[in-house]
Amino acid sequence: MTATRPSNKPGALRSPSLRAPLDLLFLACCVLLTADVLGPEIFGHGKTKDYALWYWAGQQVLHGGPLYPSDLHEYFEFIYPPLSAILLAIPSWFGKIPLYLVLSVLNAVAWWYTGMLSNAITGSDRKPGPWLEALPALVTVTFVFDMFDLGQPNLVLLAMTLYGFWCLQHQRSWLAGFMFALATAIKVFPIAVLPYLVWRRQWAALVSMLAFVGILLYLVPAPIRGFERNVAELNTWYQGMVGSSSEKGFGQRDEQNWSWVNQSIIAMTHRLVRPINYNQENPSKPVRTMNLIDVDYRTANWIVLAMSALLGLGFVAVMPRQAQRTARSDAEELGILFCLMTVASPLARQYYFMWLFLPLTVLMHRAAFDVRPKVRLGTWFALVAAGILMLLSLPPFPNVIQAWGNNLIATAILAFCLAWHIRHPPDAASSDAAAELKSKAA
Repeated sequence: MTATRPSNKPGALRSPSLRAPLDLLFLACCVLLTADVLGPEIFGHGKTKDYALWYWAGQQVLHGGPLYPSDLHEYFEFIYPPLSAILLAIPSWFGKIPLYLVLSVLNAVAWWYTGMLSNAITGSDRKPGPWLEALPALVTVTFVFDMFDLGQPNLVLLAMTLYGFWCLQHQRSWLAGFMFALATAIKVFPIAVLPYLVWRRQWAALVSMLAFVGILLYLVPAPIRGFERNVAELNTWYQGMVGSSSEKGFGQRDEQNWSWVNQSIIAMTHRLVRPINYNQENPSKPVRTMNLIDVDYRTANWIVLAMSALLGLGFVAVMPRQAQRTARSDAEELGILFCLMTVASPLARQYYFMWLFLPLTVLMHRAAFDVRPKVRLGTWFALVAAGILMLLSLPPFPNVIQAWGNNLIATAILAFCLAWHIRHPPDAASSDAAAELKSKAA
């Protein structure tokens, strides 16, 4: 007998192969996306979007300059924790083009491993074929384009978080905690993993995450920025980003918070219950509101809190007990967690929904491999409905569709479908059917 190669096992990770046509297509896409980043910098007037800001932040660290204004009422150009600027300083030392190239390569590697890790933790007992393996990447390619074009780190953070959960499945709790902590120290919203670790009693990963968050935020920058200065900058960042919340907005981006570009639970709720101009990100556009009722800011926040509590309690109610957990239910559970993390972030712009990669992958596996034909068909219908809704965010469609939360509704469809799969596993369905046949025979 010959041993099975790891690459042939369900859940195994692999590297791109030059003999696989779809892998070659992936590499070609990465080259084109990288050219979109480097081309304007080399042949044009310079790459725009967030790339110039990343270079500025890296240069500030290299030259000992401030990352945030001393006055909290001033506009924050850089809205990330100091660790992010320190990581950017390393490639920034070599210049803009090396920095942009490093960021593009990181996005390409993250894209590949996001696909591999998502397919690895679906809980399927069958290895997906090439097309099923590539399908989640194909349907989320517009989000990936945003990652490259804007220079945002969400795809890299997604790969880190997925790797953390993959490590948890392989009993590497401390490494998992480090990956969660690193993602949180770069951009805070992955901290939503924390309550999940508490609920599932992943104590080693929880302690590791908390310890490494402290190390990465306070100790790692200290030799470069100085301990006292780093603490002061962290405090400034916290006060400006987390501690600044008012009727006008929050997190230094007032013009975006309540507008159509934000489809978070917070923004959607406020737009529906308060007369807010969802065109406020562009003063040249006419004022448009969509509220169904009219309440004050404080009442709107209470509504947000109540909805968040209901969603959290619903998630807990759906999650199976420890003794009933399976690899399949764990994957569906994580899919719901990623849905909630996406829309629970205060600012959920279009590219944030890249985090639906795992929920989409899990449901595609269920649609392909579930033993029940009607369940497979229903799952495909749910995926198609969510996909159509997300397509409505493309430029040809009016922004009012996003103001009404097309991506948020698509996320809800995916989460409800995953919840249904958790409560109706194939084994339970087959045992119920067998019991019914037995009763009829009796």
